[in-house]
Amino acid sequence: MKMETLAVHAGAEVDPATGSIAPPLHLSTTFLHGPATEELHGYIYVRDKNPTQDRLEAAMSALEGGEDTLAFSSGMGATAAFFQSLEPGSHVIIPEDVYVHVRDIAREYFTSWQMEYSTVDTQSAPAIAAAMRPNTKAIWAETPSNPQMKIMDIAGAAKIAHQGGAWLVVDNTFATPALQRPLELGADVVMHSTTKYCGGHSDVQGGCLVFKKREPLFEKLFHTRMVLGAVCSPFNSWLILRGLRSLPCRMERHSANAMAVAKVLAQVKTVERVFYPGLATHPGHTIAAAQMKQFGGMMSILVRGGWEEAVRVISRVKLFQPATSLGGVESLIEHRASAEGKGSTSPKNLLRLSIGLEHPEDLIADLLQALG
Repeated sequence: MKMETLAVHAGAEVDPATGSIAPPLHLSTTFLHGPATEELHGYIYVRDKNPTQDRLEAAMSALEGGEDTLAFSSGMGATAAFFQSLEPGSHVIIPEDVYVHVRDIAREYFTSWQMEYSTVDTQSAPAIAAAMRPNTKAIWAETPSNPQMKIMDIAGAAKIAHQGGAWLVVDNTFATPALQRPLELGADVVMHSTTKYCGGHSDVQGGCLVFKKREPLFEKLFHTRMVLGAVCSPFNSWLILRGLRSLPCRMERHSANAMAVAKVLAQVKTVERVFYPGLATHPGHTIAAAQMKQFGGMMSILVRGGWEEAVRVISRVKLFQPATSLGGVESLIEHRASAEGKGSTSPKNLLRLSIGLEHPEDLIADLLQALG
């Protein structure tokens, strides 16, 4: 079944009680059980599981090609739960260019969890291989990375991970399953901040882990989610499930718009560099073209100058909204060094752009006047 068809129908079975075509929303936090807490209808309590969340998890499994999925209250909730599932003494490899709060987890919490980590340029397979240790249990990857849009060879990294007895976990938030399917390339787990493109409308927060094989990780992480409580609410599950219906169509438009914007910005004198894997000049273009259907709606640019010049551009935009997050229908722009705060590794003149669904000529005109 093609992706466009899967997105429409996954998790969307007709409700047997009413015949409704739209998936129902079950808001109940508790469910009738037997006198000895027998599970009579498949559910006991909302923090364990609930019918709407089950539909979302089935949809994400179908879209990513995994055996099962766990939905969480946020992408960071999913990320933290995965790391907490590793045994004390574990070593983890994380990218040099990675979402700032993944770096924060490693820096601020790994020591108390008796874990170690190494930071590696995951564009380089030899660098990944050199960082492997006997106690390495996971390689955490982002491709494209946030915010510098670096590309990692997923199949190559999976081979290195598995040779060392480690898991490969890929944050697929930027690409989405509509454009990239890491499990088919050898990854063991895919993480999404479903807040972003999966929800697609800047009105819901969520996250998930999709497992290539249900065992041995699923049950342990199910227990972690249930006990520590980072569950996705029924309403948020329903909103994300609704967003998935249009995901392939939206990603086509996001990608086409971003390519148009990137090509123009690459010719602008006040732009020092454009980070977009769809450009042939991008160092990861060949790998991205091999493992992605299109190149997505995210890009970053280096404004010629420094912090002040970059912030000045944001102060001049009219159509782009200066806001954090990404993946909604509207175009956003953000100065990542100031957004990330103390310890940021982003260049001081870097602006991250989430290209929305507006007409590309309007987006280009806005950026050109702001950069002028």
